Amino acid sequence: MIHFISDLHLSAQASDATRIFLDYLEHEALSADQLFILGDLFEAWPGDDYLDDPEAACERAVADGLRSLAGRGVQVSVMHGNRDFLLGTLFEKRSGVRLVPDPFVLSADGWQFVLSHGDILCTNDAEYVAFRAQVRDSAWRAAFLSKPLAERKAIAVAMRRQSEDKKREKDACVMDVNTAETEDFLRTRGYATLIHGHTHRPATHAHLVDGIHVERWVLSDWHEHRGEVLRWDGTRLTRQALIGPT
Repeated sequence: MIHFISDLHLSAQASDATRIFLDYLEHEALSADQLFILGDLFEAWPGDDYLDDPEAACERAVADGLRSLAGRGVQVSVMHGNRDFLLGTLFEKRSGVRLVPDPFVLSADGWQFVLSHGDILCTNDAEYVAFRAQVRDSAWRAAFLSKPLAERKAIAVAMRRQSEDKKREKDACVMDVNTAETEDFLRTRGYATLIHGHTHRPATHAHLVDGIHVERWVLSDWHEHRGEVLRWDGTRLTRQALIGPT
């Protein structure tokens, strides 16, 4: 069994979503051989040294929960999202996960998947494409991480607010995947089934690429009272809702 999740956006402010996730790690996740978290596990990540910050109790609890799950035999893989693109080797060590590249090809039980956070396909949003290129640049990352943690935290808060303000100004279609870009992506990855998050538009899409039927599964984002897991049992993909306290 393989589980796929994304866009949890965990933080101290999302306490119910965090509780749902920690409960999932202790129960439902144990039925999986592998768990793939396809980006935005956290609402923000100013650097791995944040794990030792007094304000990071939520993030430490999540890292501890992941380490416990990995210690019980479930391989946990984490992909960078647009919120937590600074997750690094110290986080890997503390949480027991492995960081995987975006995209990531997964061959499983006679089927092939290509996994992505999904933002690389959102090329309609030129402003976001430019922002992503900037923050993924190694020189930018090095300069940012050289700043004091307090300054990085403040910048992260400002960036989140700016992002939310800009999203309200943009047409929803601009923030969705570009169809031509997506179909070219599927073509160059051998028409594998695509699983991604980022758009917060959970659905299953059918693409006809060069006469070949290809499925694209969009993962759900998590909320204060509900999460969702996409499960592969070796034959088919199914969605499982995780309901928290109301």
